[in-house]
Amino acid sequence: MKERQDTAPSATDIPRILGGQAEKTSDAPVSPLPDERLDEVNDRLSLLQKKKGMTFGTDALLLAAFVHARPESRGLELGAGSGIVSLLCAARSKFAHIECVEIQHEYADLCRRNVRLNGLGDIIEVTEADLRCEKDYAPKEVDAVFANPPYMTCDSGFAASDPGRHAARHEVWGGLADFCRAAAHKVRYGGAFFTVWRPDRMTDLLCHLRAAGLEPKKMVFVFPAEGAAPSLLLTEARRGGAPGGLVTRPFYMADKSGNTTPEMTAILTGGRMPL
Repeated sequence: MKERQDTAPSATDIPRILGGQAEKTSDAPVSPLPDERLDEVNDRLSLLQKKKGMTFGTDALLLAAFVHARPESRGLELGAGSGIVSLLCAARSKFAHIECVEIQHEYADLCRRNVRLNGLGDIIEVTEADLRCEKDYAPKEVDAVFANPPYMTCDSGFAASDPGRHAARHEVWGGLADFCRAAAHKVRYGGAFFTVWRPDRMTDLLCHLRAAGLEPKKMVFVFPAEGAAPSLLLTEARRGGAPGGLVTRPFYMADKSGNTTPEMTAILTGGRMPL
């Protein structure tokens, strides 16, 4: 186990912890391809990642901690990428079954191999599909949907040279409205949609959620450190929920001195958000 971090964890420095419950078995050997690397991350999970693609970062770690459900629940992840959010949820026994939907063939394959690598095939299944084509996945309603949608529109920011990295950052395979509509169609009445988003596009998120029939019920603004501007927004919305929601106290990853806060330490060591 790594020593406690003295500064807030970054997207490239996620500490490993030893709290996972998943038995690490594999039906067949899984090795990284030439364009991949193999990392040990939180909850004793092994994670194959594309060297030039988007890698495991703080937003995925926080989303996995923010998601909550009964252990017998069924979950759905939209735009799963490497599958890390679902892997963390499965390792923490948050769901009895999770379906990961990913449109890019090489990432759907990567997700499948990560599931097999960590012996979680009895909990997680991977479907290669376009989230906008709702007939192609999740034939039955689920109890919760979660997603880390691309933060930028196609005409904003810089285009990444790697197609997978570009699609992870830009709305190439579906915009925020598509994610909200898909979540609303797949989650049961009263079920939850959890997402991580950028605060500067909060208005877009709230408008698209309500238009899809998902009422924002809980919002957490995440700050990299005390005194800094918020960098992420975690939101829980409910299908058919009554108007009105809660904005929690701020969540600080580090204090003014740069030391990891007790709240962030709770996520790194226990995998659950203490809010």
